[in-house]
Amino acid sequence: MLNRRHIRIKVLQAFYAFSQSNNDDLKKGINEFNHSIKKTYDLYIYLIQIFIPLKRHAGIKIEESKRSFLEKEDRFFSKSFIDNKVIHQIESSKALEKIVNDLKINWVGDVENDLVKKLFKAVYNTESFKEILISEDDSFENQKYSLIKLFKEEICNYDLLHHFFDEKSIYWQDDLDHVSSMIIKTLKSIKENEDLVLMPLWKDDEKDFALNLLSTAITNKNEIDKVLQKYSKNWESERLAKMDSLLMNLAVTEAKEFSSIPLKVTLNEYIEISKFYSTPKSNGFINGVLDKIFADLKKDGKLTKVGRGLIN
Repeated sequence: MLNRRHIRIKVLQAFYAFSQSNNDDLKKGINEFNHSIKKTYDLYIYLIQIFIPLKRHAGIKIEESKRSFLEKEDRFFSKSFIDNKVIHQIESSKALEKIVNDLKINWVGDVENDLVKKLFKAVYNTESFKEILISEDDSFENQKYSLIKLFKEEICNYDLLHHFFDEKSIYWQDDLDHVSSMIIKTLKSIKENEDLVLMPLWKDDEKDFALNLLSTAITNKNEIDKVLQKYSKNWESERLAKMDSLLMNLAVTEAKEFSSIPLKVTLNEYIEISKFYSTPKSNGFINGVLDKIFADLKKDGKLTKVGRGLIN
């Protein structure tokens, strides 16, 4: 579920928290990282269920419209949403039911109910919602496409939903965009009359990559800090912001420890991350310093690259 970019960001956040804690307990740092990753998966499970309470509020809309003969259109619209085949598969998924029960994550509660009520009201009159309701094509694929469009254009951009998740967990403040993209992938993968296939938290060797990167960076931090000081001494001291230092520390660690990752990939990844997590001019500074460090490490034979890592 987590791609390399998101893993690097998660490692950076854990590395930053560790460096601020004045704590040298590596195990605690790793445990905190694992907890933050678990919270990301919790958000994924939370968000994949959002259509279920929305369907419930569509049912409420139907009951309300029955009391008003002037609102027959509302009854038709809401019924069309309730009959969406993709929502039905999510709702009836045994795999989702099991993990929801295990993690105790659901949309039950007054705060949750109030939010979903507001969300339903907000999306009800949107073009994306109306497309679902008035479409004459009731095929599974068309209903899936329309639901994905509703999620992408309306649900995941709803400000109160962002606020709700921000308040729910500090770990979710930077996760919603990434998790939303995972929800879209999950929706695309749903097949008619088959159980929902939830994305695994980790794929292949990504967990090893994450834990090795973080633990090595923590263990070798002081050593690599000295290298950074040597190569950044010609820059003003105030330019070496805390986050710049941590980003470059991780980049050097990755370059030295992961022989199958090309240097160019490592360099570009941390430059891109710096654009969101450091100062406006940090990417140029980081690029200049890392270029020099990587060049000298290669010249001194301290960088070993194999296979894909040899790609320039």
